Amino acid sequence: MREDIRRLHSPVLKAEVLEALGAARGGIFVDATLGMGGHSEAILLESERNRVIGFDRDGEALELARERLSGFGDRFTGVQADYRRFGSELDRLGAGLIDGLVADLGVSSWQLDSPERGFSFRFPASPLDMRMDRGSGPTAADLVNGLGERELADLIWRYGEEPAARRIARRIVEARRRSPIRTAGELADLVVRAAHPKGRWRIHPATRTFQALRIAVNNELEGLGEFVAEAVDRLAPGGRLAVITFHSLEDRLIKRAFRFQSGHCVCPPTQPVCGCGAVRRIEVLARKAMAPGPDEIQANPRARSAKLRAAVRLYD
Repeated sequence: MREDIRRLHSPVLKAEVLEALGAARGGIFVDATLGMGGHSEAILLESERNRVIGFDRDGEALELARERLSGFGDRFTGVQADYRRFGSELDRLGAGLIDGLVADLGVSSWQLDSPERGFSFRFPASPLDMRMDRGSGPTAADLVNGLGERELADLIWRYGEEPAARRIARRIVEARRRSPIRTAGELADLVVRAAHPKGRWRIHPATRTFQALRIAVNNELEGLGEFVAEAVDRLAPGGRLAVITFHSLEDRLIKRAFRFQSGHCVCPPTQPVCGCGAVRRIEVLARKAMAPGPDEIQANPRARSAKLRAAVRLYD
């Protein structure tokens, strides 16, 4: 089973993450979004002195990662929790300062490729679930069938940056009056008819709508600035932080959080006096986000939109 998991999941920007974290030096690392455990495995293989504490809200993914990493014994600890709660979970475990933290904010390949999870329109019969933690919260079907037309349009525009958001919302509301929308295929067909009925496209017309619903269902954009701040709090001096994003909404928030933590004002340009209280606590390792090379994109097309931002904790 562990070999099957490895074939299914190769972590994005693996070499770049290891270098950004300085994982060869040894230490205690946090994998805030464990997924299939690919980044954790790479960190543990980089040095026998490394220990990893991994967090994931998806209980099914966590069990698969635990199986994959079982050979590392007590050097790996897995915890079911949202990455934004990692600080309180570290307190519960009695952990102090850490030497590095990686967060891969994208949905995992395993989740995308699991028909029963409903993340992808590639599986038309999939139920519209999209929850990373299937034990709590509303599903995508709940939002699609329960939100008003204007609320639905605003959601698709805000989280998907979809120009046809209003037409898509109108089509959804008209369709659900006849019967509830339950499957990924039903929703994808409605989006195609509303946004791009001619049938030729480079990127599937439903991509942005599915992204928007997934972000809303999992509250993916909430608390990212606070997460970065807590990560910096937890890093020992010289500790490293590496965050991978997969779309512009996430990347803008992470870039802004890094800017604030590096002491740059993030107040609106029209504000005459700085009120944000920015204090320089980190040094950003590269001004421009790192991206996958052509070889990685060819091997894993889903990596094409990944961006890695990294920073080091300064000494007080």
